[in-house]
Amino acid sequence: MENLLKRKKISVTPFRERVLSVFAKYSNAIPLSLVEKELKVYNRITLYRTIKLFLEKGIIHEITLSGEVSNFGICSENCDTIMHQHRHIHFKCTKCGIIYCVEVDTFPTVTLPGYKISQLEIQATGLCKNCN
Repeated sequence: MENLLKRKKISVTPFRERVLSVFAKYSNAIPLSLVEKELKVYNRITLYRTIKLFLEKGIIHEITLSGEVSNFGICSENCDTIMHQHRHIHFKCTKCGIIYCVEVDTFPTVTLPGYKISQLEIQATGLCKNCN
């Protein structure tokens, strides 16, 4: 945890390490309410600032599915302060409700004449491998 924060040029604090360890504990995207539950004792403003900093520095990314609360997942090494670069699909299981960042061998490319796409997100729903 400490190395990741240092690589992203973020000052290491015990609270930031605690927040990062919550994200690292899960293989799927999680809502902020779960982070709050895991931390138990925390300052809400400090948590929100930490989440914002982690988003800006490319440590976590936000997943917003239509009609859902935001979820957050750990970023790949390719993400930085300029752009989140994900080559995965956000998949929500319709049975258990868990949101996964699913890596794919070939990420689709989309061409829109006259438009320049800087980021492409693909969202899917269905049954996850645990519920299928």
